[in-house]
Amino acid sequence: MKLTAELNRRTILKGGTTALAMIAAPSVLRGAEPKPIKIGILQPVTGALAMDGEFGRIGAELGIADINAAGGIKALGGAKFEMVFGDARSNPEAGVQEVERMQGEGVAAIVGGFASPICLAASQAAARYDLPYIVDVGVSDQIIQRGLKNTFRFAPGFAICTRAAIDNLVRINEAAGKPARTVALVHEDGLFGSGLAKLMATELPKHGFEILETIAIPTPSRDLSNVTLRLRSLNPDLVIPSTYYGETVLLARTMQQQRVRPKGVYSVLNGAASNMRFVKEFPEAADKIMDCNHWHDPRNPKNADLRKRVDAAGKQWNYNTPLNYSCVALLADAIERAGSADRAKIIEALASSTFAGHLMPYGPTKFVDGQNQGAAPVSTQVQDGVIKVVFPEAFSDAKPVFPVRA
Repeated sequence: MKLTAELNRRTILKGGTTALAMIAAPSVLRGAEPKPIKIGILQPVTGALAMDGEFGRIGAELGIADINAAGGIKALGGAKFEMVFGDARSNPEAGVQEVERMQGEGVAAIVGGFASPICLAASQAAARYDLPYIVDVGVSDQIIQRGLKNTFRFAPGFAICTRAAIDNLVRINEAAGKPARTVALVHEDGLFGSGLAKLMATELPKHGFEILETIAIPTPSRDLSNVTLRLRSLNPDLVIPSTYYGETVLLARTMQQQRVRPKGVYSVLNGAASNMRFVKEFPEAADKIMDCNHWHDPRNPKNADLRKRVDAAGKQWNYNTPLNYSCVALLADAIERAGSADRAKIIEALASSTFAGHLMPYGPTKFVDGQNQGAAPVSTQVQDGVIKVVFPEAFSDAKPVFPVRA
């Protein structure tokens, strides 16, 4: 009896010691879920830019879902991403307010912003807290010219896009026998459009193009009849619009109605020319419009799979979706390599990134002064109701139709 009692006592003591050890052990060893990593996703889902904001949001959501489904951040015991969403409400002030709220909620990093003014203000606000900020679109080069160590733009900006747009246009024009010589620039009067128009007006003449006129329009615009009449009077070979969705649609439809038919419409970073909603709702106005813009890699089968999921969710596909999906994957890769959700370590990991597991027509990621040197736009064209990549050939799934008329 005494022996049995002693064995029972030892068993109880041993069990108690084991239980105490388990309580003291890290949650990973106990099999408990590690603490989630809060990720700020900032997009304008109300206001004038709401459509693009929704494209970006679904891309980020799907990216987070796939990272979590694949086991989360393995270096942190499988820690899952937890999205903290912020609506930038299509203006910089709201974007800053959301950054402040995200800071209060303890996010490890922020992804998104879409519009240049929002990204400019939001990344500056994030810099006050050394909060890593991955810009998805925001093409203004001011974003990466301020020396902010927290800010990383994954996509190409003004300078890169303008160089590519001009190079692609020159090659397309030369291949067709140089039918286009004169150009009219139409741009929205904000940071995005004004900056691009200025760059195009400076660079195009170096390649033999004559700028007939640069026309600024407000966002939003309700009537572009006078602008279209001016284009009829100028009769340019090319019209190059740098505008958001609503203004591009309005311009294209008004040109169609007034029978203004240049040899080509070659957009740059356009809000509608690379948007399937425009193509589906106004196929005749959209037909044969070219654009040099962000777009997914049509030769990457992962994009077809992602697009099916977007369609199944009843959502519309646009470049913002695979771009934000890729930005979230970029962040996950950085945190995995850092082995930490510490902001300083994430910034260090992003700065040294060579991430290549994205869905875009880019090379491996390499940040120099906050700009991804591997990023580049492509030239697209609406052909038979489908947006096709026509240049460069390494990513193309169609050949350009140019000039549209003789």
